[in-house]
Amino acid sequence: MDKTRILLAEDELSLAHIVRESLEDQNFDVTLCANGEQALQKYKAGKPDILVLDVMMPKVDGFEVAKKIRETDKTTPIIFLTARSQPKDVVAGFESGANDYLKKPFSVEELIVRIKVLLSDNRLLNPTQRVKPPNDSYQIGNITFIPFKNTLQQGVSNWQLTNRESDILNLLCKNQHQMISRKTLLDNIWGDDSFFNARSLDVFISKLRGYLKADPNVQIITVRGQGYKLVW
Repeated sequence: MDKTRILLAEDELSLAHIVRESLEDQNFDVTLCANGEQALQKYKAGKPDILVLDVMMPKVDGFEVAKKIRETDKTTPIIFLTARSQPKDVVAGFESGANDYLKKPFSVEELIVRIKVLLSDNRLLNPTQRVKPPNDSYQIGNITFIPFKNTLQQGVSNWQLTNRESDILNLLCKNQHQMISRKTLLDNIWGDDSFFNARSLDVFISKLRGYLKADPNVQIITVRGQGYKLVW
């Protein structure tokens, strides 16, 4: 079965990569564009199944991209991502041809659900696609980790994790204060312990350490040659 093709246009690179990775983890085929002009070029080169467009982009904004597409294409779904949340902005978004409008900050899970709804035959979420309610959360020092939402919270601060970051931290939490081997992490999350996947794991561990340093008592300890241990 062919993957659903998503054209994602977002000029905030850190957010763009988080969203793209999360969508790819859900088996979507994502084409990432950094501005509206590039989005139009990529759209013409190969029509996607759905477009996810930031509104405030350089060169050509999201509203103009949608208007140009709607001149010849009335059916491909378009979702706007934007920090502009005034009623007049929402109205302008729908008037330009959008099917949905998601205000920043947003959860990637909500974006995924909205994509699935727009791509369904009856604009309803298939029962087999429903998002499961959260099962648990972990208190890591003074940081709260909610696996279902892929979020870390500390007071008023909130960090959105990618699916892969969340999966790694979830395994570490389930084995808190115990060493979990690199092979176990790689086999569970990537499916094998190849060299390239091992290098990716190192990068994700480094990113998680960056988030968790918000509480100096929390550490991901490297057990040399073996694995990692989450302690606080």
